[in-house]
Amino acid sequence: MPESFERGALTEAVYYILLALFEPNHGYGIMQQVEEMSGGRVKLGAGTLYGALNNLVAKKWIKLLNEFGGTRKKEYIITDIGKKAVLAEVGRLKELAENGEKITGKYREGK
Repeated sequence: MPESFERGALTEAVYYILLALFEPNHGYGIMQQVEEMSGGRVKLGAGTLYGALNNLVAKKWIKLLNEFGGTRKKEYIITDIGKKAVLAEVGRLKELAENGEKITGKYREGK
């Protein structure tokens, strides 16, 4: 996974996964929350999600909290490093949107 908040751009899936983990959550809950946040536009498959979760744990952007009772469900939460990555991405996206508005706004206003 090439994401690095120092250089910018997170994938959309990773961005939404990190947002979903500001509160403890498990895999299926993350899938549901991402789909809800994106208005149904982003639907994570199990392979994509669990591959991303493993990579994010390895990068220490999220951590495993626990495993529920006798089930296979694992609960994750974002770490301080992961929060920094999200905040950097929010800033990057704001800059992109502001610059886009500056340019395209001229055309919408008929200038």
